Amino acid sequence: MHAFLSLLFSMHALFSLLFSLSLSLVEADVVAQFQDVPECLEYFYQGKVPEWGATTPGAARLCQRFANRYHFATLYDTAQRIAVYSAYRFQPSNGGGREKRWFVEPQLVNSSWAAEMKDGYWLGKDNPDIFLGERQALNEDYTHSGFDRGHLNPNGHHAVPGRNATFTLTNVVPQNPKFNQDAWRIHELDLTDIFRTQCSEAYVLVGAVPSTDNWIIKNNVRRVNIPDYMWNAYCCVDANGRPVLSGAATARNTEQNRVDQHSLTELSAFLQQFDISPVGQLFHNHCQA
Repeated sequence: MHAFLSLLFSMHALFSLLFSLSLSLVEADVVAQFQDVPECLEYFYQGKVPEWGATTPGAARLCQRFANRYHFATLYDTAQRIAVYSAYRFQPSNGGGREKRWFVEPQLVNSSWAAEMKDGYWLGKDNPDIFLGERQALNEDYTHSGFDRGHLNPNGHHAVPGRNATFTLTNVVPQNPKFNQDAWRIHELDLTDIFRTQCSEAYVLVGAVPSTDNWIIKNNVRRVNIPDYMWNAYCCVDANGRPVLSGAATARNTEQNRVDQHSLTELSAFLQQFDISPVGQLFHNHCQA
């Protein structure tokens, strides 16, 4: 009987260890590769993660979690403190979900901290002796900067609670206010119409091209890179998952206030000028059947 009880205790301890390990794996928001988390791969058409940006120094791969579920994926440049791109699937908006809070990623502060984006204000209050902004932008970086907190993954392309999740500072970049509130906003609305009327499902990438040396500066410290360009790309599929439509756009992040439309091939050529590594496929098979 003693041996049997010892065996049961050992088995219980083993199962508890395995369960704890499985939780630690599942609850990582900052991951080594997007491919490590099947739920995160769902935001990339056919699970194809772009090669673009993969060699960015200090890049962090974020599976963006809010309300205990994932909503989109972000490749984040921790040196420039802006996203390289966010990847998502379009959802018709049901209204609501416009946050007054701005979230940060706790695991960019300490990898052992609990998963899920947190309100930056209260995370700071709870950890007064720890600087949260070493590897990510903070809300105060944008305050009185003259730039909008410009969404990459737009809140208007999601239903609640996905819409709430877009209000993380790892999904925004400093955006020229006129451009953000006019030409880029109109472009996002035009995409909404396309996705609603011509796509059974739309996979979208939205990114930023950092400037060489243009920053939001706070207390004589370069805090957040101000991108030179914004870009996006989409791949639409029918009810059978077959590609039916694709497109792309680029825009200077200035008061020029204009968005230029492109094909995926043209966008790849545009991005190539900013990197010596090949752009590669933004979508599986270039979003072709």
